[in-house]
Amino acid sequence: MTSISRYVAGQILIVTFFATIAICSAMWMGQSLRLIELIINRSLPTSMFLYMATLQLPRVLTFIVPVAVFGATLFTYHKLMNDNEIIVLRAAGVSHFSIAAPGLIAASILTLFTYVLSLYLVPASLRTFKDLQHKIRSEYASVLLQEGVFNTLGDGITVYVRERDSNGELQGIMVHDNRNAEVPVTYQAERGALIHSENGPRVVLVNGNRQQVDRKNGQLSMLYFDRLPFDIGQIEHADQVRWREPQERYLNELLVQDGSTGDVFYRYKLVAEGHFRLSSPLLPLTYSVIAMSILLCGPYNRRGQIFHILLAVTLTVVLLISSLALPHLVTKHPILVPLLYANSIVPLLGGLYLLSRPPKRRRSGVQTAPLTLPAS
Repeated sequence: MTSISRYVAGQILIVTFFATIAICSAMWMGQSLRLIELIINRSLPTSMFLYMATLQLPRVLTFIVPVAVFGATLFTYHKLMNDNEIIVLRAAGVSHFSIAAPGLIAASILTLFTYVLSLYLVPASLRTFKDLQHKIRSEYASVLLQEGVFNTLGDGITVYVRERDSNGELQGIMVHDNRNAEVPVTYQAERGALIHSENGPRVVLVNGNRQQVDRKNGQLSMLYFDRLPFDIGQIEHADQVRWREPQERYLNELLVQDGSTGDVFYRYKLVAEGHFRLSSPLLPLTYSVIAMSILLCGPYNRRGQIFHILLAVTLTVVLLISSLALPHLVTKHPILVPLLYANSIVPLLGGLYLLSRPPKRRRSGVQTAPLTLPAS
């Protein structure tokens, strides 16, 4: 690689890096706002919030990196054209493909990085994130008991807590157990506490009563108690085997299902996600080639390249929108799977073809008449 190529490739990588950080910070903060409720209302530690927010970064990066590469490539080559460096290279006989080679190298490096994100880091991080959410529901049952809110725990269990004091003791508790619709049970207690046992979390009710209505004869039975443990561990652990969503599965788990009920029902969605994982990482290279082919192969204009820039941005936005919409379309119509690959590969091949063509030479506007010798 020549010094010029190293310079151009380095500029693209540096601009991509800082653009990714800037865009990622904004998007990451937006994604993380949904987790702040765990800190404010549900008493989870700040370290847990930061860890869960960090687990969302790989998926955010898969959407940001292609756009950042496109912007960096467009910015770098437009700057080279404004500084007349491209004109000098063309005058020296350097082909379009050779001028675009640094951009292709930088885009290829970032394409490999996107493949690592898509095939490993994204499913690994989302799997950890979902498992952690499941663990929070199982082991941090206190996050489910918000003050002044009717909290639903499992199917048919509703818990209301008036307030929680500084020692963690619950005041003004009501528990409604409607798992048996024929014989619903309601518990009321002056105070209580949430404790953890071998069988999972449970609420200990103090100074309360148990009310039960027989719907057949409308008879109310009431039992007063001084202390009553109400086990919620069995409720939360009832669905311990969790079906993994397509985003948190590795490629082999997407393309080869295990035959479970969920896999059979969502088979087309799993297949669409698998092919999207294989085709979407090509987008950084595709977007970069689009930017370079339009800037380098278009006619040079001394007044600026605003038209070519707008054309490149328009084509990239169209491809970006189609890349986000096609997985949903393929889920409904699996026969359209090739469109996922065509969306990335066809523009890439078209741009490479334009870059590989020799530049057109301008024809001189001066016409020379044939030379005639005078008769001797």
